[in-house]
Amino acid sequence: MNENKIHIAVIGAGTVARDNQIPAFLKCSEAEVTAVFDRHIERAEALAGSYGIPKAYCRLEDVLADKDIDCVSICTGNVSHESLVLAAAEAGKNILCEKPMATTLADCERMVSAAKKSGKRLMIDQNQRLAGAHVKARELIEQGEIGRVITFATAFRHGGPETWSIDPGQSTWFFDKKRAAMGAMADLGVHKTDLIQFLLDQVVVETMASLTTLDKKFADGSPITVDDNAVCIYRMSGGAVGTMTASWTNYGPEDNSTVINGTEGALRIYDDPAHTLVLIRRDGSVENYDVDQIQTNDHQTKSGIIDLFVDCLNDPSHEGISAESVLPAMRAVFASMVSSETGRAVRVNE
Repeated sequence: MNENKIHIAVIGAGTVARDNQIPAFLKCSEAEVTAVFDRHIERAEALAGSYGIPKAYCRLEDVLADKDIDCVSICTGNVSHESLVLAAAEAGKNILCEKPMATTLADCERMVSAAKKSGKRLMIDQNQRLAGAHVKARELIEQGEIGRVITFATAFRHGGPETWSIDPGQSTWFFDKKRAAMGAMADLGVHKTDLIQFLLDQVVVETMASLTTLDKKFADGSPITVDDNAVCIYRMSGGAVGTMTASWTNYGPEDNSTVINGTEGALRIYDDPAHTLVLIRRDGSVENYDVDQIQTNDHQTKSGIIDLFVDCLNDPSHEGISAESVLPAMRAVFASMVSSETGRAVRVNE
């Protein structure tokens, strides 16, 4: 163990840890994964062994009592996030937590309060803020290149999470309301809700939403108990209005696009197969920006979240993607659930 590095314990030995978090930490020269935790010790030991990680735990209290561990990276199912964050904060660990932040707004707020009380970092993996075309698009909007934003359409659609689980197929925990709480809205919609607020520097103030189960089924043929599609109409604090669509039933190519229309032009982000970002001005002129290619469900690339987390630990002046900054997106998500249940538009701060 290198004493000059930040020592990380990965919580959860599932697909996110195996295929995303641990490989990214291994590429970070300033961090070292020294432990893996999972309630099933055989999973923890297998994952630790495959990456040469020295410790495997099946008791959370043992992880949090390990004084060699500086931080935890929480890669577990949705319903466990709040309890794990509270325990890690109380133990004085810095924390990176997967999205969605938690399954109720009260849980999200408790997580923020616990991190503040502990004086430690709590960062949420809302990694779409870091995608190159999104960073450039925000810059162009701030510079006034498309004028005042009027409307938008942002979407995240793919064929579903059946392969993105430690228990793949129709038995995946993503489909079970008791373990996931929400479906496509939590898995994909939270990303695009956070993203549109980031791009526009506005928050969602009202939502009219429909969260539905249209196609996904359990192995016995019964409908899954969470939404496989979510469509929301968002009204933003700066006056813009637009749609946010999240879907697990897009059986063609994955769609991770955002189109923003302003008084002086438009931005098309990850929408054109030839260019990652296209600026179309009102006079008809076009500028193409080939910034990067966003990762897909089937092709995971380095999202930047691990490097940002480590940078924030090394430099307290870096805000990163704080849990507090994610709260407005979570408020919009939960308001959308209420809107879908009641069939009416909901003000986010109701």
